[in-house]
Amino acid sequence: MKEQGKIDSVCKFDAEKTFGSKQIADYTALKNAAKHCRDMGLRIVLTQGSWDLLHIGHARYMANAKGHGDVLIVGVDSDAKVRKRKGPDRPVVPEAERMEMIEHLKSVDLVVLKELNVPKWELIRIVKPDTLIATAETYTPKKLEAVKKLCGDVVVLDPQATTSTSAKIRRLQITTANKIENSLRPKLIATIEEVLSDIKGKAGKK
Repeated sequence: MKEQGKIDSVCKFDAEKTFGSKQIADYTALKNAAKHCRDMGLRIVLTQGSWDLLHIGHARYMANAKGHGDVLIVGVDSDAKVRKRKGPDRPVVPEAERMEMIEHLKSVDLVVLKELNVPKWELIRIVKPDTLIATAETYTPKKLEAVKKLCGDVVVLDPQATTSTSAKIRRLQITTANKIENSLRPKLIATIEEVLSDIKGKAGKK
C-alpha cells in the first residue's frame, strides 16, 4: 500500500503546479523544495553544469539522468562562474536564457542558478540527492570519492553526443575565420596589385 502511495505521488508530481515555477529562486527555497519532494517519497536526482549552447547531447544527458529517480534538479552555472572556469569569451548564451532553455526540457523538474562565490559542492549539500549524476570530465576519481559522502549514489555518464559545446564553438570560429579569409583574399590581392601597378607607373614616369 505504501508503494502504491509513492507511485501515485510520482504520477501527480508537477513542479510548476507545486512550486509555481520550475526555476527556484535561491538555495533556501531549493532546500524546502527538496524536503517537500522527499516527504512525498520521491527520489531526487541532481546534476549541474554550464549547459552553454544547449545541444542534443545535453537533452539526452538530462533524459538519462531523470531515469535514475523521480525528480531531476539541475544546477546552472552563472555567467561569472562560467567565465572564471572557461575564459572571458564564455558563456556564449547568458544565464537567464540557459536556465529557460533547460526549463523547457520535459525531463527537468527544477532549475537553480549556481553563483560564483557559493562554497564548493554547496548545492549537493543542500539537496542531498539520492543520486548525483556526473561526468568524468567534471569529477576526478578523488573528487568522486569525496562527493559520495554528501549524497546517495553517484552515477558517471559518458558524453551523450559526439560533439561537445567547446568543439562546436571551435568549429564555428574556424568556419567563420575561413569565410572571412576567403572573402578578403581576392580584395587584398587586388589592392596589392593596384598599389604595385601604381608604384611601377610612377617609377616609369621618372
